[in-house]
Amino acid sequence: MLTIKLFLVPAFLAFITFAGKRWGANVAGWLAGLPVVTGPILFILALENDASFAAVAATASLSAVFASVSFSITYAHACIRFRCLPSLFCGLFAWLVAALILSFIPSSILSALVIALSTLVAASRAFPKISRQVSSNSIRASEIIFRMIAGAILTVLVTTFSSSLGASWSGLLAVFPILAIVLAAFSHKTQGAAFAVSLLRGMVTGLYSFVAFCLTLSVALVHASLALSFISSIAAAIIVQVATKNVMKSKGSYELHSKSDCEPPVHS
Repeated sequence: MLTIKLFLVPAFLAFITFAGKRWGANVAGWLAGLPVVTGPILFILALENDASFAAVAATASLSAVFASVSFSITYAHACIRFRCLPSLFCGLFAWLVAALILSFIPSSILSALVIALSTLVAASRAFPKISRQVSSNSIRASEIIFRMIAGAILTVLVTTFSSSLGASWSGLLAVFPILAIVLAAFSHKTQGAAFAVSLLRGMVTGLYSFVAFCLTLSVALVHASLALSFISSIAAAIIVQVATKNVMKSKGSYELHSKSDCEPPVHS
């Protein structure tokens, strides 16, 4: 479990960084929507507790899409006006307020699904508009290492505290925006506000696969074995992820710009 915490998320962060360099911020954000952090956390919770505990946590994680998107939208608006650290504080405050609201809402699969889907549908219009196309500047090896270290530290902290806070808060903390924090903050600082906004907007499209994963898992854990529940949930996430890729292409939001084809990003 410690190996998963220390290496899976950092490795995925490095992959997303290179994907953003190669294919653009929207694609990097779309990939970041995959349940790479939440999936292992829920699996650990199922092993350390039981299937029913993990099912409740998965339902809470499903509704926590609202908190995750609240962070992304708030950071996107803040980064146009402020530097990295104030933007991060704004985003984290929005996440905390959203998480507290969710903690008072009676948890059910139906209500969690309605909250998640409503959030994703509304989020597409809530991000600030970017007038310029986004370019990917060169990224130093030291920055990639810093991103990986930050991701590992956040993952260990979240999983450490979540196991002692009950099923609902464990599920909410499982969706703590680790990837969004690391990717947005570093991208904002080194590649500009426009890149960070485009990346965070892309995450909204990627979160549809996250919804499929959590929904399938919360239902399957009640009726199937642990292994079958996670296998079916991963399969559902992959199917939805492929479908949203086709939607991105059809809407023209699938960035494939090279550095020479793009105007310089807007810096805050």
